[in-house]
Amino acid sequence: MSQPKKIWTPLTDEVIEDLRVGDRVLLSGVVYTARDAAHKRMLEEYEKTGKLPFDIKGQVIYYVGPTPAKPGQVIGSAGPTTAYRMDKYTPKLHQLGLKATIGKGWRGKEVKEALKKYKAVYFAAYGGTAALLSKHIVGVEIVAYEDLGPEAIRKLVFQDFPVVVANDIYGGDIFEEGQKKYRKLVV
Repeated sequence: MSQPKKIWTPLTDEVIEDLRVGDRVLLSGVVYTARDAAHKRMLEEYEKTGKLPFDIKGQVIYYVGPTPAKPGQVIGSAGPTTAYRMDKYTPKLHQLGLKATIGKGWRGKEVKEALKKYKAVYFAAYGGTAALLSKHIVGVEIVAYEDLGPEAIRKLVFQDFPVVVANDIYGGDIFEEGQKKYRKLVV
């Protein structure tokens, strides 16, 4: 098995072009959090003002609602949220310059088309490992919508956060490919 690719945010087209479905990645740098309520509010704000709460160009959004930090911790458990719940918001964010999202589970057709069109990727994080993933988060601050509690937008600092490329700009889909391989084994 090949070594994971180490990449840093903000992401560029060149970095995105080098990623393929199945690539293991260690992601470092600034990553923003947002879930359903924050996505809805962000895009409503954008429609009214033409602005978002942070500069989205080249950035990554992690679908997470972290638990409160215990003493001596930067953040509590920080496991991925099911990604398809954000599908109705994601294409517009890619159009505005978002380069990647992190979650768990599959993405819909519109998101996969937006990834190709706007040169972005979807990373899957390992579900069920929230406490372990939080150890790769070395900084956190609330950026917007503090009233949303765990769903507030936070700016995280990742250090070698482990993810896998689930959808790339070439139309690859790790979930579809995995199902095809399984069906060949079963039939």
